[in-house]
Amino acid sequence: MLNDKIAKLINTQVNKELYSGYLYLDFANYYANEGLDGFEHWYEVQAQEERDHAMMMRRYLIDNGVRVEFEQIAKPDKKFADRTAPLKAGFEHEQYVTSLINNIYAEAFALKDFKTMQFLDWFIKEQGEEEKNAEDMIKKMELFGNDAKGLYALNQELAARVYAPSATGPAM
Repeated sequence: MLNDKIAKLINTQVNKELYSGYLYLDFANYYANEGLDGFEHWYEVQAQEERDHAMMMRRYLIDNGVRVEFEQIAKPDKKFADRTAPLKAGFEHEQYVTSLINNIYAEAFALKDFKTMQFLDWFIKEQGEEEKNAEDMIKKMELFGNDAKGLYALNQELAARVYAPSATGPAM
């Protein structure tokens, strides 16, 4: 059985991950309206990944005797001034999610909950990748986004992203 504080933190994170998926679908909607189907697709795949993260954490709680409680998912409320704004918002959001996971890890460490620490190791590595991807997208948009041919090529690159459920998710 998990410590109550750890269980509550992970349950909250399940809901944060579901919100992340909802947020990224909102980004996909923005890019669909802009006619950038590659960007739209990239964020649709990102939303699926976030849902997978929520499901992994949900399963961890269930497998450890914890009842999962879903909260209301907040409506994304950002308005974007330009095509780079969602990318920057995505990067900031990933940094926020990293801080949440780091907080859970710190609490698990303080409680010597090594099983939860091991479970979270995968998420910590994943967040490093998420932040790098988000930062790379900003850099590419700043480099190529103001040139029609460059934007077209970047859109095509993002359209090629393939959704692949994690085969190496956290050990439970």
